[in-house]
Amino acid sequence: MAELRSAPLLCLLVFVPVVILTEIAAPEAHTLLFVLSVLAIVPLAALLSRATEAVSARTGDAVGGLLNATLGNLTELVIAFAALQAGQYLLVKASIAGAIVTNTLFMMGGAFLLGGLKYHVQEFNRVSARFQACLLFLATVAMLVPSVIGSVDQGADISHPLSLGISLILIAVYAMGMLFSLKTHRELFASVAEAAEEHGNWPLSTSITVLVVVTLFVALISEVFVGSVQVAAEQMGMTPAFVGFIVVALVGAAAEMTTAFSAARANRLDLSVGIALGSASQIALFVAPILVVISYFIGPEPMSLQFWPGAVTMIFIATMAATLLSNGGRGAWYVGVLALAVYSIFGLTLFLLPPSTPS
Repeated sequence: MAELRSAPLLCLLVFVPVVILTEIAAPEAHTLLFVLSVLAIVPLAALLSRATEAVSARTGDAVGGLLNATLGNLTELVIAFAALQAGQYLLVKASIAGAIVTNTLFMMGGAFLLGGLKYHVQEFNRVSARFQACLLFLATVAMLVPSVIGSVDQGADISHPLSLGISLILIAVYAMGMLFSLKTHRELFASVAEAAEEHGNWPLSTSITVLVVVTLFVALISEVFVGSVQVAAEQMGMTPAFVGFIVVALVGAAAEMTTAFSAARANRLDLSVGIALGSASQIALFVAPILVVISYFIGPEPMSLQFWPGAVTMIFIATMAATLLSNGGRGAWYVGVLALAVYSIFGLTLFLLPPSTPS
């Protein structure tokens, strides 16, 4: 009961068996399966986040940072794996772009707004935020280059080897970035206000068991989600691009958003900004390149980093917004309104004028 009071999202776990039973009883009810799978993934993401924090609290900063890097966006990664196996590359790319934009604009903007409504001005570590913004800028360049090459030079098909090479570079840069922030220059990334540890009370064995079991359930529910998303999206007047960019991103980041918003209301904007930008840079420099590499083994064909122009533009604008928001090291509620307004414009545009074909 204490767990349910501290994390109300866990009440939605009841939808996990409901999804499995519905898939067995009515496999053609795509819209119902889509809605139920969304409701089931949210609490599973919350449990993954909870268990990851508990494991990280018991393994030290370096190992904990590595765990957060690999498991912090596990929900999005598992969903993307399922879509990758199904050959739905537009959904995969839309979910990658959407996760970056959602974490940067919606999560950080919401934290600024909610924290600013309670506190006049809040402060956060400007160095850490700028570091993450720089990583996002690098990722934007990495996605821009294959997209520009693909649209300009149609004769030479170099998008796949170029994307693979860029992905390996991004993974290496991200690994060195973790070494920089967790080891050699860790003093630069100290929080302005240290947050009290709230999730270190689970035994290590319990945390690892929860991670394994919940990951299996996420994989199972993700297969149902990906299998129903195309038909359900058409019936609900949406496209896979909108679903990936908005729905998958919001669902996958639900647990992180809860933590970020709660931290902002507790005057821990430093923690909120770290979660938002850290998660975005993880997706851009770790999750996306890993998906490109894995596509050579589990996908119908290799996936490239060639996105449609609108997605690259939105990622670039979100990166610039992250740079501007983190420039002063202080936050207020109206800054959050501006970030949320940009995100709303993107969502409305995708809903009304989605990309017609994957790039």
